[in-house]
Amino acid sequence: MSEVNIPKRKEKCENCTKQCNKKQSGDGVNSPPERDEANGQVHEGSQLLLSACLSCDGCLSEEESLKISQQSLEQVERVLALNKKCDVSKHKVLVASVCPQSLPFFAVKFGLDVTEAAHKLCGFLKSLGVQYVFDTTLAAGFSILESQKEFIQRFRRRHHDSHALPMFTSSCPGWIRYSEHVLGSLVTPHICTARSPQQIMGCLVKDYFSKQQKLSPGDVYHVLVAPCFDKKLEAVREEFYNGLLEARDVDCVLTSGEIYYLMEQRKVSVEELDSVPLDHVLGEAGDAVVVRHEGRGSGGFLEHVFKRAAKELFGLDVHEVTYKSLRNRDFQEVTLERDGETLLQFAAVYGFRNIQTLVHRMRKGRVPYQLVEVLSCPGGCLSGRGQAESDASGRADKDLVQQMEEAYSSLPVSLPEVNPALHTLYQDWLQGQDSPQASELLHTQYRSQSRTQPPHMQW
Repeated sequence: MSEVNIPKRKEKCENCTKQCNKKQSGDGVNSPPERDEANGQVHEGSQLLLSACLSCDGCLSEEESLKISQQSLEQVERVLALNKKCDVSKHKVLVASVCPQSLPFFAVKFGLDVTEAAHKLCGFLKSLGVQYVFDTTLAAGFSILESQKEFIQRFRRRHHDSHALPMFTSSCPGWIRYSEHVLGSLVTPHICTARSPQQIMGCLVKDYFSKQQKLSPGDVYHVLVAPCFDKKLEAVREEFYNGLLEARDVDCVLTSGEIYYLMEQRKVSVEELDSVPLDHVLGEAGDAVVVRHEGRGSGGFLEHVFKRAAKELFGLDVHEVTYKSLRNRDFQEVTLERDGETLLQFAAVYGFRNIQTLVHRMRKGRVPYQLVEVLSCPGGCLSGRGQAESDASGRADKDLVQQMEEAYSSLPVSLPEVNPALHTLYQDWLQGQDSPQASELLHTQYRSQSRTQPPHMQW
């Protein structure tokens, strides 16, 4: 197996604390620029570049840090070890859900196509003691359908609701945390309330699947494999914890890199692994071929909402979405026109540098978009630092990312609108698409947790 570097969560660099203290004490007001040669950033006097602030974990509370520290390989191995020691009646049923953006990483590392790699990964996880292995494409389908519906509702009330548009996507926990803790009420009312695929998968496993297996949610230990460290922070949000049952929807998030590291630790070769098809939440035989949704490698929310809105709001069929790059490849827009009139204008904004530009425009009332797909990682989810970093500096391995993009784009496309499993679950699990259960289990709320924007923040 090829070597992999496991990126670690960045330690608090102290720059933010030093700069904030200088600002608060009045020191350093006329101090010269401070250079951080390692990160290629310049801190002008008491100002701190936003990109440096957001790459630091220093704003985490002690409680959050403790919860995230439990999202580890050691914790999963502890559960597996206890299963071997304790009475069968006290065993935890281990379930692993794998994000589709993680599978291309394993395909490249294994030298296989995505479906073959998924089956080998499934074989490895089951050899550890995991009983069920799903992928989260089904949950992503729910999230897309609910996002489509919410956008159309927001668009129709745009003239009497100032917070209706633009709508920002909600699947990226880095963007969500930044919105809640830094931007506050400027942005939070605009965030789509549809839960991310990760957390919908958590509900599917702990609510629907556990009932089908006649298990309590607390009897199931749910591990999610993701390309991004920030998904750990999403899993420990309070709204995704059931205090009565003392159970989280997702008990532990491991990155693709952490799983691969475990394989290396155990000296597992791909050739010796059994090839095992993924399981299905409905209990049916696993799909023979891994599929993806439309769009680029981050879930396809923009494209699915764009096509649905064009059809339902304007009666137009869009077969292919054309992106126009603006500032760079990570800031692109999509436009729907008819007879020279612009009907819809969406944008895909990836990476915090581009997010800075977006928010700066929003503050000035210059955002022409009705929907913005926002992701904190430059390049999108395939470039998540839980699988794409090549060294301790945090730079992405461009060759690896390119290979992952090619592997992902080779997958056949599945449309959630015509997925029979989704229609079955809407009826059998949620009692209909517009039911109270659907609203409760497929949606959440995002609220401002910001006091004020730090005065030292440079836009």
